[in-house]
Amino acid sequence: MTRETAIEAATRYFDTGGFADDLGRRVRIPTESADPSSLDLQLAYLGQEIIPQLQRLGCRSRIVDNPVQSWSPFLIAERQEDPAGPTVLVYGHGDVVLGHPELWRSDLEPFRMVVDGDRWYGRGTADNKGQHTINFAALEQVLAVRGRLGFNLKIILDMGEETGSPGLEEVCAELADELGADLLIGSDGCRVAADLPTVFLGSRGVINFSLHLSPYGNGYHSGNWGGLIANPGTRIANAVASLVDANGVLRIDGLRPPTIEESVRSALDGVTVDPGDGPAVDPNWGEPGLTPAERLYAWNTLEVLAFTAGSPEAPVNAIPASATAHCQLRFVVGTDEDHIEEILRRHLDANGFTDVGLTVGHRVRATRPDPHHPLVDWVADSIQRSAGVAPVRLPNLGGTLPNAAFARTLGLPTIWVPHSYPACGQHAADEHLLGSLARQGAAADDRTVLGPG
Repeated sequence: MTRETAIEAATRYFDTGGFADDLGRRVRIPTESADPSSLDLQLAYLGQEIIPQLQRLGCRSRIVDNPVQSWSPFLIAERQEDPAGPTVLVYGHGDVVLGHPELWRSDLEPFRMVVDGDRWYGRGTADNKGQHTINFAALEQVLAVRGRLGFNLKIILDMGEETGSPGLEEVCAELADELGADLLIGSDGCRVAADLPTVFLGSRGVINFSLHLSPYGNGYHSGNWGGLIANPGTRIANAVASLVDANGVLRIDGLRPPTIEESVRSALDGVTVDPGDGPAVDPNWGEPGLTPAERLYAWNTLEVLAFTAGSPEAPVNAIPASATAHCQLRFVVGTDEDHIEEILRRHLDANGFTDVGLTVGHRVRATRPDPHHPLVDWVADSIQRSAGVAPVRLPNLGGTLPNAAFARTLGLPTIWVPHSYPACGQHAADEHLLGSLARQGAAADDRTVLGPG
């Protein structure tokens, strides 16, 4: 089988409506992993949609209970062609964030796919149902044409990625032999721009934390108590300002990464951050002296995700009883990630915020595998031959993926080939996949041409 034959088969699957039919059905299943009542829907997604396709791939599949979060199972599958041959582990996730239908455009709804020109709207079209549908279809087209893949295949599908992939590292540790492979290839996240195929090797880590202050049981009239008692909103606002300045620059050395390595700077040289239909990049925001690509892929950022004091929907003339800021640190390899909580607590206490409470929640470790691994060149060359465009190579994604389970727990080289783009609306209203990008992904996905031939 030639490369051209595989590409023709994958393109035909897309052009004749196969991809639209498959993705449309999958979008209709609301697999919202933040909702504990969604277990039956998650199992339906695996049983009705994924397992039948993996059976056509000649895979043995089984559902594994989550050892940490009972409503987010995993699917593990395997197709063995040659015990002495190479093995590729493929990852994807079948869960989605909450739909929030009230936020979508009036003619759209999250769990119904709508094609509007090049945009295919629906929750999960970009993150991640569309992406793993592309990958599984590429594998299926190879088998339909050639009858073999040329490598052993293992698959793990996560149904809790949008809640932090609880249990994934534990499952990888417990089933290390069953999931052992020579390489992890996953598709999630975004290209640097819609028209630029992208390869990235790891991801920034993330730690979510909250600052909270509740000194009073009730609010107190600002005319009677203003100037006499501390305002929790003012205290929390100043606590946040002590961590990050008005231009987004981190103020604590412990939250900043080491100097950017020359190999990382070299990899990012010439990489342009293309916002597409999103907001323009602010040249005055973030760490000074860095390019936008370095700020996004090679540096740490602290974001305020939500801030509440009193009753924002119906404010009253009172000093609020409490205030809370929900914050997030995204960080790169080299950050002292094991001591972030201590660093934050020590800083708050030293700056007079001993009354401010600190709660650290969801966290994912940062990864940045060897950018010079020979498999990276091999995959990049394959994509260029299929797509006709050399892919952009990133040391890590600006976002966060559960890559540590594979890079650290399983010890695999990891390569991610995303099929979405920055303005896709993932985690927001009007999420969409670009049809043109999906078509190219189906034809040029590296799994189409792995192995001999």
